[in-house]
Amino acid sequence: MAVKNWFNDGILRSVVKKAGQLASTKLLGGIIGLLGLVCTGRGLSAELFGTVMLIHAYALGASALTKSQSWQMIIRYGAPALTRGDTLPARLAIRFACAIDAVTGVIGMIGAMLALFFFGTKFGVKQEHIPLAIAYCTLIPTMSCATPAGALRLLDRFDLLSIQQIVTPLIRSLGAVLAWISGLGMPAYLLSWYIADIAGDLVLWGMAVVVLDRHRMLDALRPSLFAAPRKLPKVWSFIWTTNLNTTLAVGKEPISNVIVGGMLGPAAVGIYKIATSVINSATKPATLMEKGFYPEIMRLDPHTTRPWKLALKTGFLAGCIGLAVALAIMLLGHPVVSLFGKKYRESASLLIMMAPALVITLSAFPMESLLYMAGRPKALFYSHIVGTGAYIAALVYMTQNFGLYGAGAAFIVGPLLLSLCSLIPTVYCFFNRRSIVPPTPIQLGAEDAGMEEETLAEN
Repeated sequence: MAVKNWFNDGILRSVVKKAGQLASTKLLGGIIGLLGLVCTGRGLSAELFGTVMLIHAYALGASALTKSQSWQMIIRYGAPALTRGDTLPARLAIRFACAIDAVTGVIGMIGAMLALFFFGTKFGVKQEHIPLAIAYCTLIPTMSCATPAGALRLLDRFDLLSIQQIVTPLIRSLGAVLAWISGLGMPAYLLSWYIADIAGDLVLWGMAVVVLDRHRMLDALRPSLFAAPRKLPKVWSFIWTTNLNTTLAVGKEPISNVIVGGMLGPAAVGIYKIATSVINSATKPATLMEKGFYPEIMRLDPHTTRPWKLALKTGFLAGCIGLAVALAIMLLGHPVVSLFGKKYRESASLLIMMAPALVITLSAFPMESLLYMAGRPKALFYSHIVGTGAYIAALVYMTQNFGLYGAGAAFIVGPLLLSLCSLIPTVYCFFNRRSIVPPTPIQLGAEDAGMEEETLAEN
């Protein structure tokens, strides 16, 4: 089929439309966020700027290690049921997600605080900044919570998600600008990042509450750690495996910042963080397309070729975007980095070195959703183990022997190996798609029937 005819596919148009909604405000948020990053970089010395980035990266890393990615579970069990007009599995999944997020968030916060207290200097944080870093870890419970985003994606409110994306970068940039103009010290910049993060999370929760209430599903926000999972087949296995997968995927960036900081110092983290921030911003098209792609394929029959063809189309489109962005980075990398000042010019070379990873990451993004659809999250987990393990080993070795440029070269290893390892089980699942077992309808018990009656009465 010619590429120009692809958009006759209504589902592909839906995926692109949702990605476009998110991308429009994400681009605006990225530009606003860049302003805050520039003000922070110019207002602080390279060492203090690196310290702010390191503390933020540490909190992100801790939240990534404990984050359950419960939104994927909400989509997995809720989307097929809502297609049948059944709201019960969705409500049960959201209840379970609320409980999981609360427990893992608190565990992550306590663990991160204790690790800083005993080993903070080993992570590159100076002794005088450890109290600030410990206080910053109070963000981890909201950072690691995926329930509200999952509910909004399930109910197709990508318009609200796109609006929410502006909140954090806007507040962060306003705080950084005020701190720069006022000549305030490092704690003021760190406070602006803290306030911005928690404000964005609170706005997301507020949106989820309003939307669930409109759908007469507000009872879904009552946490249920044990009752709800009994009605959702194999949900514990799915949530644990998904959590491990996402921990390995999301945790690479903050962990790499901590490794670079521990080996080369805070100033090197600032230089490395600028390069990785630009690269990660450039991978947003894949992230945004995935948020629309996964719910759509969960509504399709996995036994047909339709979701698999959709994956090929979206992967090709995303890869083309990645190639275009990589070329733009090679041309504009030095001018963009020059905005931060001469002390960060080394970031431009790192940025250009890392650019090819974009094509790999963006073109391969549909494989993760396909494996979740096929009920094979463990295959993805093994792929992440190999890719992440090889990346961390390469990062440590290359950084130790070649400094920052070694870290930049190692940046390509992870996505390359992850893509190759994920391709094998994805191809296997395609040729054995007839054996895929989709989520089955839930049998109502007495309590569940009561929930259904309450919902019907409200409607």
